[in-house]
Amino acid sequence: MQEKRIIGRIETVNLPELGLYNICAKVDTGAETSVLHCNEYKIFEKDGHRYIRCTIQGHPDFTFLIHRERVVKSSFGQSETRHIFITKIKLFNKLFDIKLSVRDRSSMSYPMLLGRNFISGKFLVDVSHDHLAKNI
Repeated sequence: MQEKRIIGRIETVNLPELGLYNICAKVDTGAETSVLHCNEYKIFEKDGHRYIRCTIQGHPDFTFLIHRERVVKSSFGQSETRHIFITKIKLFNKLFDIKLSVRDRSSMSYPMLLGRNFISGKFLVDVSHDHLAKNI
């Protein structure tokens, strides 16, 4: 059995396939899916596949193949459809696959949440610490 690494309540992560580095992410064991802030997005179809095009950190035209869609209930009790895509995330100098959805998090303290689907089986969370998953 592989030993699980310990992550803190807040981590600085990289999303190298998106060219996004040093993103402050809140580790949220209450959230099922991970989410990344985007200013706006549009869903479209091409060649029988659904895609999401969004603006992330002021950079327009990030386009992702939608892996799946699911209805989630926000912490405010509102249901909404989330469009999930797969990319890579770097923690502890190691790349992991992550399923991400996007939404406007401009009113939140952190631009990204790491949810249970990503954390489970890989990490333990020590909420008394921050930034344990250093990337070199």
